[in-house]
Amino acid sequence: MAPTETRDQAGAASTGPAPPTGRTIELVLLAFATVLVTGALILVEANQEQELTTALLFLGVAYLGLFMLAHVAVRRFAPYADPLILPAVALLNGLGLVMIYRLDLAKAARAIERGRDLPTELYTRQVAWTAVGLALFVAVLWLVRDHRKLAGYAYTAGFVGLVLLALPGILPASISEVNGAKIWLRLGIFSIQPGEFAKILLIVFFSAFLMQKRDLFTSAGRRFLGMELPRARDLAPLLLAWAFSVGVLVLERDLGTSLLFFGIVLVLLYTATERVSWLLIGLTIFAAGGFVAYQLFGHVRTRVQIWIDPFADFDGSGFQIAQALFGLGTGGLGGTGLGAGRPELVPYAESDFMLSSLGEELGLIGLAAIMVIYLVLITRGLRSALAVRDSFGKLLATGLAFTLALQVFIVAGGASKLIPLTGLTLPFLSYGGSSLVANYALVALLLRISNAARAPLPRRPAVPLPPIAEAGTELVERPS
Repeated sequence: MAPTETRDQAGAASTGPAPPTGRTIELVLLAFATVLVTGALILVEANQEQELTTALLFLGVAYLGLFMLAHVAVRRFAPYADPLILPAVALLNGLGLVMIYRLDLAKAARAIERGRDLPTELYTRQVAWTAVGLALFVAVLWLVRDHRKLAGYAYTAGFVGLVLLALPGILPASISEVNGAKIWLRLGIFSIQPGEFAKILLIVFFSAFLMQKRDLFTSAGRRFLGMELPRARDLAPLLLAWAFSVGVLVLERDLGTSLLFFGIVLVLLYTATERVSWLLIGLTIFAAGGFVAYQLFGHVRTRVQIWIDPFADFDGSGFQIAQALFGLGTGGLGGTGLGAGRPELVPYAESDFMLSSLGEELGLIGLAAIMVIYLVLITRGLRSALAVRDSFGKLLATGLAFTLALQVFIVAGGASKLIPLTGLTLPFLSYGGSSLVANYALVALLLRISNAARAPLPRRPAVPLPPIAEAGTELVERPS
């Protein structure tokens, strides 16, 4: 460890050990994650009564190699970044690969029983998307050497983000619609959800905008019930965000993105102003918009009716959530064991209902452990927001970490019937390329901010003091 120059209280230069970077801890935790994922793969194959295949070897080697490269990139480009963020992401991604592989085995077995062609293996695609995501992760770390420079591109990011978010809604359904939601861009065999990337660009825009206009939103207004309410003319940005989120809900039929977009804006407003009044006003506006949407749009009413009683139409619209609830109930406290359940009976078990698949085979204990991993990831992101020294970095890290938190809440709430289903996927766990790749870019930005927060301050070079004989003198006049 190279020595660094420090100064004592008298200003004299001294040398001392450099602060720890945490990269060794990160490497150990990545090795631990590799052991857990490999063990989970072996359990899946054992419970499926199959021999250890080359697929298992492929998954294990690919997982280890990809995250070792990611570790090297962090060590090179962000040496002081938080050492727990990347291992938490790696473990979530690995568990997702295990469950996708397990579902592939089950679907292949059902196809053989029914004499059908074998379905496409999704786990190989997910490994490929993981590689693409980590390539973007490394690219972001390399290109964004200082997160504060992103503030200079805020309005460009905001414009591109709005275009990406709105584009599927205005395109023909043949290009953009899947399962009733217009959130895709499909060009031949290639498809992408532009909204996953739009959320990061919009967080950059709102963080820079609120940093520049903070005084506008903290201007004193009327007091009501002990709170300082904002002035009416200052509500325009919040109303515009609300109108845009409702537009997304109407044009794209995407309740999840609408809720996520408005929630991000609301939390960033509260973080920038520290006023509870903004939260209360925002929640009131969103509740009013939700009520109006329920009255006017049939797809919103359908989602709410399924949420209230999924068993009313068990063989129809309520089949997904009902089967997911049966799966969670079957898992109970300890789960059926990896490879020993029937999670493939739930439609879209590898994407929208990954939580119920994991809950059936890992039980409540396993789900609680997964939620703790998410909690570690989110709290370390928020810790970076508290520690970084610039206002833009604080808002940006808060927005990025809260995006993960809100997405986990929305997905977990939908799968457990706490809130209506929204169609979002669990970050890093669920199958899907757009979400996985975009979230790796998000994590790279979090690590960049964390590196800035934990890096030692640059030290000024030592200036030797002149000898006492050559020091200047001062005339001090005694007060009369």
